[in-house]
Amino acid sequence: MSCPHAPYLDGADFGIGLRPIEPSAWFEGGEAAEAAERRKAALLEATPGRVWAEREGSRPAQVEAAGLVFAALGREPPVDDRPPLLAASLGVADDLCLMERREGAWTLTALSLSAGTFFTAEEVVGKSLDALHAPVPGFGDRLLARVVRIFDSVAPGVLLERRNWTVLNSADLHLPDAARVRADIAAIAHEQAAEHLFLRVERQTIRRLPRSGAVLFTIRVWTQSLAELVQDPDRLSGFAQAWRGAAAPFRAYKRLELYDDLVEAVLRRALPG
Repeated sequence: MSCPHAPYLDGADFGIGLRPIEPSAWFEGGEAAEAAERRKAALLEATPGRVWAEREGSRPAQVEAAGLVFAALGREPPVDDRPPLLAASLGVADDLCLMERREGAWTLTALSLSAGTFFTAEEVVGKSLDALHAPVPGFGDRLLARVVRIFDSVAPGVLLERRNWTVLNSADLHLPDAARVRADIAAIAHEQAAEHLFLRVERQTIRRLPRSGAVLFTIRVWTQSLAELVQDPDRLSGFAQAWRGAAAPFRAYKRLELYDDLVEAVLRRALPG
């Protein structure tokens, strides 16, 4: 699947970057519902704790969230024993994360996570916004208060979208283990770097649940090889500018230095001058 998003054209630094979207654009498609269900179901059977987790008391908000998702898909929610958010997640390519106010803090109370980037559902469930973003440089000082205000104030019916990006040496959607992926970097030859490196783009949305006041946070991951990006000179030029001009905290958090030599090899071969 070709990636429809190019957030690197907006630079390489941390920011919220939310914009409103129409409800009809909530889920983008790009992966057949049957394929998404098979992919997620296989992960759930193999490693359930990595891809699904919930906290006690989250089911009422799960029911509400699932109802919105199934309405967007034009389907009725199933009547079975599965957690409602999990059942809803099987019909879309996106991961679904439920945030509720618990003890004064926005807290992740349930999530279906088939495309996590170096974390698992069992590792993050029950964490607050602050704790979830603790590894992000400057989040607590610069962004936490703004994100909390957004969660507090977003109105029902308003959908917000943001995007971010990184480069990894894997096209797999499900990447719970950073060490396993990065262990293969040294084996990549410069001449083959374009085929072995991938842009990993996250498209995220935020939506308030009108009855419970909870927030449903969705994450859709797209991947695109640098070999494909090379075929689009305008996007490649924008990517090169973002890569070479990335802010130091962004580079450090994303571990871009691990890929510098390989990415530069691709850019030198593809860009004139």
